This record gives sequence, C-alpha cells and structure tokens, in this order.
Amino acid sequence: MSRVPVFWKWALTAVIVALAAVVALWPRGSDSGESGVRPEPAQQIDPALRQASGVAECPPDSASPAAAGPLADIVLSCLSDGAAAAPGRMTGEPMVLNLWAYWCEPCRAELPLFQEYADRAGPAVRVLTVHSDPDEAKALALLAALNQELRAQHRPELHLAAMQDPEARVRAAAQAPNALPITVLIRPDGSIAEYVARPFRDVTDIANTVAGALGVSA
Repeated sequence: MSRVPVFWKWALTAVIVALAAVVALWPRGSDSGESGVRPEPAQQIDPALRQASGVAECPPDSASPAAAGPLADIVLSCLSDGAAAAPGRMTGEPMVLNLWAYWCEPCRAELPLFQEYADRAGPAVRVLTVHSDPDEAKALALLAALNQELRAQHRPELHLAAMQDPEARVRAAAQAPNALPITVLIRPDGSIAEYVARPFRDVTDIANTVAGALGVSA
C-alpha cells in the first residue's frame, strides 16, 4: 500500500482546521435574522384592560419651540396604548400633572376630583395623570375599578390622559419628596411653578391652588 506523502498530510490537516474555524464563526439561527431571540416587553398588557381603564390618548408634542424645563428630556409611555409620551414637550398652555400609584389610597380618592376639575377648566389648562410605579397592569386595573364605582355613583368617569413613569422620573425632576400623591404645576414654557405634596380636599381646593400658581381660573 502506497503511503500518502507528508506534504499532502499537512495540506489535509490545514483544510480540516480551516473548515472547523468557518463552522465555529458561522452565525447561528438564534442570533440573527427573523428567527433571532428578541427581548420581550416588560409587561404584556391586554388591550381590553387598556380600554376598560378609560384613559385617553396622550396629547402630541407641541408645535412650539422645544421647552427647556426640567421635564424636557423625559420620555414616558402612554397608558392608553403604550406609545411614547413626553410631558415636557407638551408645552404652550398651563399643565397639571397628578402623580399617583395603584397602592396609594389618597390617590384613589383624588383621581375623580381631577377629572371633575378638568371638566370644569376645559381648554384653559391641560390635566394629565402620571402613574409613578412599575406595575402598569395594576394601574390600569385600578382605573377600570374606579370607573365601575363612579358609574354606580352616577359620577363622571375617568377619561384623563395618563402616562406610565416606572422610575418616578417626573417626581425626581420636580425635586418633590418621595411620597404620593404629588401634583406638579407647569407653566406654558415648560418650567415648574410649584409642586403640591398633599392630597386635595375637593375640586375647589384644586381650582384655587392652580389659580394661585398658574393664574388659571376655573
């Protein structure tokens, strides 16, 4: 039996090594293309729950020049659909941001008051709420439960626009205490006029406080 020359042995070895390197570097299906593994959203929210919550779509960014206030660079998500929402860019008119959380009992009592105030004030002021907790589903469930209660009491249901702020960035930007509820009163140019770190007693209390800080009568 003839022997394979040493040269061809080394050549064959080199080919095998090269093929092994190509296989090792070849992209796997789980790391590329449409079949790749992609991170899942933090929470999967049932669209029916969003609808039952009654939240309205968040207002678009203002067409006026970008504000330079402390909220200008904050981007949150809208509870109505999960779309991006930038409260600091909704400038051009006075704005009231009510910060709450699903576990906050004073917040629960206060939210219907802000709806009544918004209905009274009309276009003179923009009223938004901000859920300052990571659990978006529980926020929506609370709003849905509140609407059931309000219907039974023949009171106006909640239909304010609401944003999700899992890291409490609005509270931090307003330099407000680590407590809820908090209401942030914002001038038309995006600057913060005042924050209120207490629950409101009634709609008149809200109206008087907003009028004193922002000059809006309702």
